[in-house]
Amino acid sequence: MIDVHDRTTITTDIAIIGSGMGGGTLAYALRDRGAKILVVERGAYLPREPENWSPRDIFVSKRYRTTDPYLDRRGKPFRPSIYHFVGGCTKVYGAALPRFRREDFGALESEDGVSPAWPIGYDELEPYYTEAERLFRVHGTAGTDPIEGARSTPFPYPAVPHEPVIAAVGESFERQGLRPFPLPLGIDLREGGTCIRCKTCDAFPCQVLAKSDAEVCVMTPALESPDVSLVTGARAVALRTDPTGRRIVGLDIDLDGARRTIIASTYVLAAGAINSAALLLRSASDRHPDGLINGTGLVGRNYMAHVNSALMAIRPQANGTVFQKTLAVNDWYFGETNAHVGMGHAQLLGKLQGGMLEASVPLVPNRILGELADRSVDWYLMTEDLPDPENRVSLDSSGRVIVDWRVNNERLHKSLVRSMATAMRRAGYPLIQTRRFGLDATAHQCGTVRFGDDPSTSVLDPLCRSHDVANLFVMDASFLPSSSAQNPALTIAAQALRVGEKAAFD
Repeated sequence: MIDVHDRTTITTDIAIIGSGMGGGTLAYALRDRGAKILVVERGAYLPREPENWSPRDIFVSKRYRTTDPYLDRRGKPFRPSIYHFVGGCTKVYGAALPRFRREDFGALESEDGVSPAWPIGYDELEPYYTEAERLFRVHGTAGTDPIEGARSTPFPYPAVPHEPVIAAVGESFERQGLRPFPLPLGIDLREGGTCIRCKTCDAFPCQVLAKSDAEVCVMTPALESPDVSLVTGARAVALRTDPTGRRIVGLDIDLDGARRTIIASTYVLAAGAINSAALLLRSASDRHPDGLINGTGLVGRNYMAHVNSALMAIRPQANGTVFQKTLAVNDWYFGETNAHVGMGHAQLLGKLQGGMLEASVPLVPNRILGELADRSVDWYLMTEDLPDPENRVSLDSSGRVIVDWRVNNERLHKSLVRSMATAMRRAGYPLIQTRRFGLDATAHQCGTVRFGDDPSTSVLDPLCRSHDVANLFVMDASFLPSSSAQNPALTIAAQALRVGEKAAFD
């Protein structure tokens, strides 16, 4: 283990900045390579406390979100759903862990533009998807998703069973000609597992450590290796290069109120698509005047986060469901020829509660909100947003992060919302309420440091190594050249496993 607190300069072989899905999984993949690995995490361990399961603390007070001053394109502050803890944002994610579809890796056309092809295909990533599903304890049923890619193995664990109300919704959908399927979920429902199937899973920290987050599934086992160390409370400030600008020679961090430097042979940036881009831009120098590895001007550009809406379908009868997030629909995923960007994906949300709605509709009495939530079935609808160089992360003159993001594919998303509303009305839910998520919904942030074969149109190579700086990798959702219409977490983990196996770490 590396002692960091009593040194001004800390030396290691590989420094990984961030302990979330990308950084944590890569640390796990490299744990037996014989190299000394130091994971640098800005946050601490998220405390296990009663507030973990308090809807008011999570949704109204936003207890665990960053308080950093992020700005929109007009300079207005907002508070993104970013979490600085060991395990990163996976500590509060919904644990939906689907694979991207085979077609997502190719070029897909939309009326608003093109979703570009990846430098790798589904078959290249498939064995790593399999390993990621094992690591993150994914429950599902192979062959039920009508557009899933070929699988080399079944899911590691059977699908999470539907409770009666959700089973009835699924049966109604089938009578309507839809093909609903069990949502792949990362929770510990194994024999002897710790999951209690509570209402406080999706968007809440897990007090019983049953959610398959990056701390539980990859960081904890990685730290069992004597070659892997973790420093918490360490804010990355800038990466510094040698005089040629071709090699990183130090990472400056703030730790214990003092500036320290980490010297490594290889640096891996895994701070999330927004903060990884921001760190590269903050690391500007004479050799890299527009930001580190930003010779193409692409760092920070092509920011994507999906076009997302919540849909509440309400009926007069109570919905006694406790663990609701078990069903998904992909019938609207592609266009008519399976070669175009379609309307997108629908999956159930964790069961909404009155206290969770208070932040969105503060003027409605809590009693009424509770009665509505007690009668609703709740969906999360996502449509692919296309990479647009004008959708970007940048810095203002004082170093604050600016996120400039305008929605595209909006007509397709509205069609998805209408299609789900119709299906739920036919299932016996006459009242439909929807809410579009805004700029602060950064859970699916991606695309700001894209990978590719061509250094003129990408920042990273297909193994996520910088084209310009030999000893720098970026291993988080930044690398995605397109966002698909699926949750990105499993794809990030699969790519981290692939990079850990195939890349040469000097």
